[in-house]
Amino acid sequence: MTHVLQKVVFPLERDPDLLPLYADPETWSIIDEEHVRMSNVAHLGNVLDRHRARIVPGRRVSFGTYFNAFPASYWQHWTAVREIRLTVRMSGPATILVYRSNGGSTPQRLETQEVTGDSASTFDIPLTQYSDGGWVWFDIVADDESAVFEGAEWTTEQEPARTGKASIGITTFNKPDYCVQTLTSLSEAPDVLDVLDRIFVVDQGTQRVDAEADFPRVSDALGETLQIITQPNLGGSGGFARAMSETLQRPESDFVQLLDDDVVIEPESIRRSVVFGQFTTHPTLVGGHMFDLLDRPKLHAWAEVVDDKPFMWRNLFQEKMPHYFGETNLRQTPILHMRMDADYNGWWMCLIPTQVLREVGLALPAFIKWDDAEFCVRAGKAGYPTVSMPGVALWHVSWLGKDDAIDWQAYFHGRNRLVAALLHSRQKRGGTLIRHSRRIDIKHLMMMQYYPVELRRRALRDVLRGPHHMWGNLATAMPEARAVAKEFPETTVHKDTDVILRSRKGRQVYGRLKRNVFDSPTGFMLRWFTAITLVSHWFHQPRPENIEQPEVEFGKGDANWWRLPLHDSALVSAADGSGKNVYVRDRAFFRRALIDTIVLHAQLQWRWPRLSRQYRKAFDDLTAPEAWARVFDKADT
Repeated sequence: MTHVLQKVVFPLERDPDLLPLYADPETWSIIDEEHVRMSNVAHLGNVLDRHRARIVPGRRVSFGTYFNAFPASYWQHWTAVREIRLTVRMSGPATILVYRSNGGSTPQRLETQEVTGDSASTFDIPLTQYSDGGWVWFDIVADDESAVFEGAEWTTEQEPARTGKASIGITTFNKPDYCVQTLTSLSEAPDVLDVLDRIFVVDQGTQRVDAEADFPRVSDALGETLQIITQPNLGGSGGFARAMSETLQRPESDFVQLLDDDVVIEPESIRRSVVFGQFTTHPTLVGGHMFDLLDRPKLHAWAEVVDDKPFMWRNLFQEKMPHYFGETNLRQTPILHMRMDADYNGWWMCLIPTQVLREVGLALPAFIKWDDAEFCVRAGKAGYPTVSMPGVALWHVSWLGKDDAIDWQAYFHGRNRLVAALLHSRQKRGGTLIRHSRRIDIKHLMMMQYYPVELRRRALRDVLRGPHHMWGNLATAMPEARAVAKEFPETTVHKDTDVILRSRKGRQVYGRLKRNVFDSPTGFMLRWFTAITLVSHWFHQPRPENIEQPEVEFGKGDANWWRLPLHDSALVSAADGSGKNVYVRDRAFFRRALIDTIVLHAQLQWRWPRLSRQYRKAFDDLTAPEAWARVFDKADT
């Protein structure tokens, strides 16, 4: 039996920014009224539909792109497939050239075929030389006449290791428009629906998905495949745990595909992730990459790992991300040809086998943040790896445009990282985590960011209370954190122009600093700067005029921890550019919080071994399907 592993596709939207991910923009052409010329931008008029494109005379189009090259190294490493077949259908005279790369990105020609008229060319390609990395792709060169690319697939005769379908779990909170858009994309992709059993939309908001104007149409199209579940807001972890729990009741489902709500999907990626999961030799979590929804060719998350010593997440090659495909294509970027092994994948898109759920449990009741990383680390310890799969991706608003480290989410950033480390860290007393956590508090205090410090103090106290607190405040921690914001004027985003301009009147205001200026202290000067800043903030009251009006203004990118502490107050742009925040020194809070954070971190370090044993002993109670079922039963009543 022939199994389609991957189809060549073009973007659903007629967006020239997306084409570099599907067809190489350096070899595409633009047609104007007088002549044909080469350009770095693809011509949308040459894309005929989802699977077909025109190749103009004498020009070359490469499919060595993110979505249309075949990630051979991942298929060789994680599956038993050892031979694939590429089938390319054409109309008109053309030359088809098939290439491969290795882990070092060196291209090698595999085969060439000249075709005329209507044709279907096949290329049998062994998967035996890609252990370190490499892709396979093809280019098409038109002759003196136009040719039409009619479609292509990568297939195998190898039988999959498992044949069950996947259920999709979408957790949403007041993003009904995004959800309906995702459901519409799925309803219009019959080949994707072929590998799906159910689509669970876990609606935890007040703006209901089923109240959207377009919902009846998409609901009719999906029929019984779609199921809407409403429950109180239990966060991402509560919503995804519900989708996991529902999927476990479906014998037809071998997987649950988790999707965030505020995303734009590539439906072919959904199909690819399920097919790859079916073929892996051992049950494997299949993660999708994240492109920036506001800058579509920009890849933000590829393969992510958790460094054990500080117990902190990062991209495997942090210094290489984000990668902008609008400037550098796949073939020109050596690092993208390596096979990268991940520790975890964000739950914006992650396929999880139900076998893994039955063995290691459901999500941690973390509400938000670290639930995805903790689960993948837990699964990895049980022998179930996570693969961050190239060619499987969606678009999501990146975290660079958010202030989630200093808004209400600061509580969950702090608490859940500590809990995950207590559960999984192999380092004595958490390695450098406690020192790093204390340093974060000190930086926030020096920057006059008192709200996140208050939330992180609460997080530390809750962690010290023991694991039972996670069920106790699952539904209340977020509203309580948001309520605390009212006590801190810095949390107000000033959007009124008169307010912002009035804060500048009569004051010296500094514009944005040059981006090539990097004046951060290091080494001995770093320690000296920290010491004298803490002493200064401890003893000196801010000047009254600086409380009345901000002393300086900084752009968000320039409001660094070594610049803000030099002033009594500052006007700082919000991360999303929607307005300004005013930071003002508060000596009394600074003193209380500094002592508190030092004491709490000392207690955590002293009690770490005992706490770690408590949290690990409570693991089953925190993640068991039966424990979550009790929460859902209570939420449904």
